[in-house]
Amino acid sequence: MSTSPLIVNPLAERMRGGGLGLNLMIRHARTVDIALAAKTCGFDGLFFDLQHGVIPENEVSQMAVAATNMGVTPLVRVPEKDYAAALRMLDNGALGIIMPEVATVEDARNSVAACKYPPVGNRGAFGGWAHFGYRAVPAPDARKAINDATLLILMIESKAALENIEAIAAVPGVDVIHIGTNDLSTDLGYPGELAHPDVLAAIERVAKACRANGKFTGVGGLYGGDSAKALPAVIKLGARFLTSASEWNLMMAAGMERVKALRALDPSATR
Repeated sequence: MSTSPLIVNPLAERMRGGGLGLNLMIRHARTVDIALAAKTCGFDGLFFDLQHGVIPENEVSQMAVAATNMGVTPLVRVPEKDYAAALRMLDNGALGIIMPEVATVEDARNSVAACKYPPVGNRGAFGGWAHFGYRAVPAPDARKAINDATLLILMIESKAALENIEAIAAVPGVDVIHIGTNDLSTDLGYPGELAHPDVLAAIERVAKACRANGKFTGVGGLYGGDSAKALPAVIKLGARFLTSASEWNLMMAAGMERVKALRALDPSATR
């Protein structure tokens, strides 16, 4: 009997081992070098943003293939309910889809149907995957291995989604429930107050639903300023999928720090 070929998803393995899955959001980088840099820095995943970003799909695909071969998990956030884009990205290198603005059980089920092969979902047939180095693999083995390695991440970003969270978290085929704290805090009436007690209470409710249904809890946005102070509490609640920064966050922080250090050495500076 043939066995399923192995596809390693480093991000999933990190979380399954109880660790923090750390993701670098990519909105502007366009070359495969970003995969090497992410690996060197120690990130587990690359979060390519097609919802707010402007990178063409073909370039995301190239970076995704490079990331997989570097041991970094490529994830793609597609525009809201763009199941066709999700299929293209999964067929061409991604090992996970981040689906934004999920608010109902129907949204969750439609996402599973688009992103997982039968019997879990209803993803369309495809062959010649980059995930296997384009070698021929029997379809049943390939699809099982891809299902096992593919992360489906649903974003909770509204009061409506929060009200349905217990039912959403119970949908089979969903792997991660990811809280978009910026949008959720706004919809709860606390724009920009990512560490507000009511926002933290919402995160706690999501985490509880995830624990009850064997899903990973994800949290985004808590990596700058006062909001970062909430991270220890959120991790204690069980969050394991974290968006840690974007390439621009890191470049700006490092750039300002370097300029500050050099200005301190400027002999013409006013003392």
